[in-house]
Amino acid sequence: MNSSRTKRTLNRGAAPDLWRNTLAQIPSVFGKLVYLTSLRNSNSGEYEHHGLANLFGSEEANRAMGDSHAELFAEWLCFDLQQQKEDLETYLSEIEGPRRAVLKTWLQLEPYRNCMPASAREVERTLFLTDLEMLLALLRNEHGVGDLDRDA
Repeated sequence: MNSSRTKRTLNRGAAPDLWRNTLAQIPSVFGKLVYLTSLRNSNSGEYEHHGLANLFGSEEANRAMGDSHAELFAEWLCFDLQQQKEDLETYLSEIEGPRRAVLKTWLQLEPYRNCMPASAREVERTLFLTDLEMLLALLRNEHGVGDLDRDA
């Protein structure tokens, strides 16, 4: 390992680098969860971030992303429903597409189910899904998303 890489590793570590250079740029906790979920290989369960792995090694990068995912998931669960709704609306305001279409797709495909870290306990998974499905029902009513015709 060259000396500049050693200094970077000793001074920062993968987790602080991930938070400072990437996660801090995402305005919502839910958005951070979605981002980290997008880095998790659905076959292996390992997190893959080329830049972070080059700087710190794939093992440390994977650990930093997994720990961050678990930390953010716990933070989301500690929010009350109003805080979760505000955070979710912040996330939704940052993504492309009409809000009604996004909500309809979420209600049909349930992509939010992938946002849970592998380390989540069953009670945490249940709480996350219950809260999120309640929030989606509220948003569905607020935005006039009609009945979901799964055959259409």
